[in-house]
Amino acid sequence: MDKPFNHNLTIRPVEEKDVAQFNELLSYVFQVTKSDIEESGFENKREMIKSKKPILELSKVFGWFNKEQLVSQIAIYPCEVNIHGTLYKMGGVTGVGTYPEYAGHGLMNELIRVALENMRESQQWISYLYPYSIPYYRRKGWEIMSDKLTFKIRDTQLPKNVDVPGMVERQEVDHEDVYKVYNQFAKENHGALQRTKFNWEEYWRYENEEQRTAAIYYGTDGEPKGVLFYWIAEEVFHIKEMFYLNQEARNGLWNFITAHFSMVYWIQGNIYKNEPLAFLLEDGQIRETIEPYFMARIVDVEEFLKSFPFKPFRKNFHFVVSDPLAKWNNGVFGLIWEDEQLTVTREAVGQPVYLDIQTLTCLLMNYRRAAYLARIERIETDKETLRTLERIIPDMAAYFSDDF
Repeated sequence: MDKPFNHNLTIRPVEEKDVAQFNELLSYVFQVTKSDIEESGFENKREMIKSKKPILELSKVFGWFNKEQLVSQIAIYPCEVNIHGTLYKMGGVTGVGTYPEYAGHGLMNELIRVALENMRESQQWISYLYPYSIPYYRRKGWEIMSDKLTFKIRDTQLPKNVDVPGMVERQEVDHEDVYKVYNQFAKENHGALQRTKFNWEEYWRYENEEQRTAAIYYGTDGEPKGVLFYWIAEEVFHIKEMFYLNQEARNGLWNFITAHFSMVYWIQGNIYKNEPLAFLLEDGQIRETIEPYFMARIVDVEEFLKSFPFKPFRKNFHFVVSDPLAKWNNGVFGLIWEDEQLTVTREAVGQPVYLDIQTLTCLLMNYRRAAYLARIERIETDKETLRTLERIIPDMAAYFSDDF
């Protein structure tokens, strides 16, 4: 770390008494204006600051202080995510910021190191974040894990009605059936956040009240199967998110959207998975934009591997990992499959797989497959071990639609 230029600087946890400084720093770094606050439904900055108190109560926040002035900070949300069907505790990194006069002196580098150590102590073996700079966080060990697809289609391109046995009902976004569908959806979709009350509050924190309507699809058994969050403004049907448990529910929700044909000219929204909508539409000549959304980082390689749901394999192998910040991740991690059980050792068994922590995260989160990563020289191994990696890592794209 670059030596701090001011020896009065100290690192300590950011406490509830520091909430005003926490928000002032965020507001400055991200240039939150009065109109931004009002559009989010808060009457004033004081109300917004008050709303942030639960974050400091539930999260771990660390900061550099110049005496009592907070000058740099990082927050870790306590979360749980589905990694290929296995639930992992996850440290969600957010609230990252440094006043410009203190930038460039290694303060954030040290805060990230402290945050990783804390996540490890809390058994959060993986971390997610929304990057303000992908190159910056790559240098710190994070890598892209999921995409957001934004689409815009004309009313004339809406899909034709598909006969479904169920029906759609409009409800409040906090209806119990919304939670019921999402909880089941999150258990079935790799990468998804297991939303607690705290996570749901964060999900809606900056949304206007007028932008909160839920359409729920119910099957013939009366059970909810799909949910659409939407709003209509200026002849545009806005889709915030759509999640469903089967194709029947998906078709039912699109039937509901199509029923607005005479009311809107455009339908636009987001899909939080690299699953282009165009392929599913009869008229697929639509405008779609795919951009990286969230990044992930394995916090503790050994512990993460122990719970990872690899498929059985015959020939043992080992990863040789390099990590720029978490020294415990540097070195050899052997994988042995014996008696239907995985053992992780720090010994070099079988053939080596050379890669950095970013690439290992990308590989196991299945953002890119092993063969592709080898082709672009992000992985170095022999052909047989490469084929093993292709076969034993589940092939499902990550879904993540939250923001923190």
